[in-house]
Amino acid sequence: MIQKQNLIQEMNERSRIVFRNLVESYLSTGEPIGSQTLAKSFQEDISPATIRNVMQDLELLGLLDSPHVSSGRIPTQRGLRLFVDALLEFGEISNEEQEIIDHNVKDDPQNLSGILNRTGSVLSGLTQSASLVLAPKLEAPIKHIEFVSLSEERALAVLVTADGMVENRVFEPPVGQTQSDFREAANFMNAHAQGLTLSELRGVMEGEVSKRRLEIDKIAAQLIKDGLAIWDGKDTDNSRLIVRGRANLIDGTSAEEDFEKIRELFDDLERKQDIANFLNLTEKGDGVRVFIGSENKLFSLSGSSLVISPYMNSEHKIIGAVGVIGPTRLNYGRIVPIVDYTAQLVGKTLSERG
Repeated sequence: MIQKQNLIQEMNERSRIVFRNLVESYLSTGEPIGSQTLAKSFQEDISPATIRNVMQDLELLGLLDSPHVSSGRIPTQRGLRLFVDALLEFGEISNEEQEIIDHNVKDDPQNLSGILNRTGSVLSGLTQSASLVLAPKLEAPIKHIEFVSLSEERALAVLVTADGMVENRVFEPPVGQTQSDFREAANFMNAHAQGLTLSELRGVMEGEVSKRRLEIDKIAAQLIKDGLAIWDGKDTDNSRLIVRGRANLIDGTSAEEDFEKIRELFDDLERKQDIANFLNLTEKGDGVRVFIGSENKLFSLSGSSLVISPYMNSEHKIIGAVGVIGPTRLNYGRIVPIVDYTAQLVGKTLSERG
């Protein structure tokens, strides 16, 4: 987001106007846009030569590209990303479009399969693009789970359920987690997950964390009673047991063994808390949005974009998603409101049917 703001700041008002008009013309026609064409679209008097200079500056910023030496310009993937995130003005969904969506989604609301099939059909019809409908997440028993690091701030949880379904969920991992941490978390979960749903597995982890805390408290209570230690920051995430008068500890005493046991329990507690965090983040998943070109590996070779929006249940939890797949020159200003409205209506309809 900071990079986008810097790009916007580098562009003066005239550059923004030229860039916006060029992208909008490209999204409408799918053809490279020349300076002569853009000059005709401006209300103010701007010469084609001035527009060409602006277009060259935008090309240096990586926002425009020229397919051929003598042709006009088209927006790059970076340019489209900037346009969608910072300059796009979303239109309003029309009353006619609302009525079509309402009629199709609400027809026979007790038939889940019918709702999802009609949702896909109406999205395809209104947008003239392929539709994508992800069914509600169901709490099926887990067969296998893996975690894959995508970047420092993104990770992927791959869930394989007992009924053979595979689900990918992107989440933001706790700071400082390594690939080794991911493997350890996956190994522990796979050893305990057989036959359990994700929420049931989370309950197991919470039980493991509570069990370790009780063990620590039990041993620490005796050490504190004997005057050998005190709690610092008790009942906080950063609680520590501080040894008082280490000179009083004699090699081979039970007290020293107890301290070593507590150290091991703290290490185990920290690992299990990290695993519990992974589960919580996996359950929440990630919001969905507009993916342009290679931002989505599925469409990186086809030059396609994905506009997708989640729908939620009555508890405001994401249970599925609806979207549209099309060329990168989609009419985002019209399609985004349609997808958003459809997702909200599907979520409301499914919540009402329970």
